[in-house]
Amino acid sequence: MAPASLTLSLPRAPLPPPAGPGYSVAACSHLPAPSRGSGRRRGPGIALAAAPAGRQGGRWRAGVSSFSFLPSFFTGNKGEKDAEKAMRLKEELLTAIAPLDRGAEATPEDKERVEQSLFAGLLSLLQIVQQLEAVNQVKEPLKSDLLNGKWELLYTTSTSILQPQRPKYLRPFGKIYQAINADTLRAQNMETWPYFNQVTANLVPLNPRRVAVKFDYFKIFSLIPIKSPGSGKGELEITYLDDELRVSRGDKGNLFVLKMIDPTYRVPL
Repeated sequence: MAPASLTLSLPRAPLPPPAGPGYSVAACSHLPAPSRGSGRRRGPGIALAAAPAGRQGGRWRAGVSSFSFLPSFFTGNKGEKDAEKAMRLKEELLTAIAPLDRGAEATPEDKERVEQSLFAGLLSLLQIVQQLEAVNQVKEPLKSDLLNGKWELLYTTSTSILQPQRPKYLRPFGKIYQAINADTLRAQNMETWPYFNQVTANLVPLNPRRVAVKFDYFKIFSLIPIKSPGSGKGELEITYLDDELRVSRGDKGNLFVLKMIDPTYRVPL
């Protein structure tokens, strides 16, 4: 379209894509500085809303946890506390990945420092992600409207997407997007400058948060359709979801962090 790596990796040059399983369902560019506020905002920044949200009447409403109907003395306001913790962890995560150019500029030493030790006084990236996943309030993301739309890739560990072994001018340096529509079980990854490649896939639910991905068509320069080989497949698990941020893990061990940019976008059938 974040580890059996569901990197939907796209072809990097006007050649037929490889037949191997190196494609991953993930799909993002320099991330903006995180912003605070109670309101929800689309566009360049990520407004750190206090709780997950859903769509209603063209606007967003605060999401509700599975136990929101219980009196607070039973839940101990756990939903509110988790939402506040998620807001803080999202801010730390965005700060940690900001200098890494989606991960392409991270050397092995950078990755070790970020993922296994402290980074700028913050928790390690891996710890932040794990704690964010632990306060995920959307327990069944494949049933949530929050999943539907176009997402921008902020960070990934997938080398098949980042192509760090190539000279920088041959890598995809424009934004990379992934769109998912859970209602139609379709996914799409889209590169921008310089190759504008695309790939679409069918999704097969394995459980309420994990899907098998079967790629069907690639498009070189968004123009030349190529049918995917039968080996083009993978799996993707959505481990954190709200109206602004999604964390996914692929079947090859890769991590993907994405932000929502257009909840109205529909993947072509």
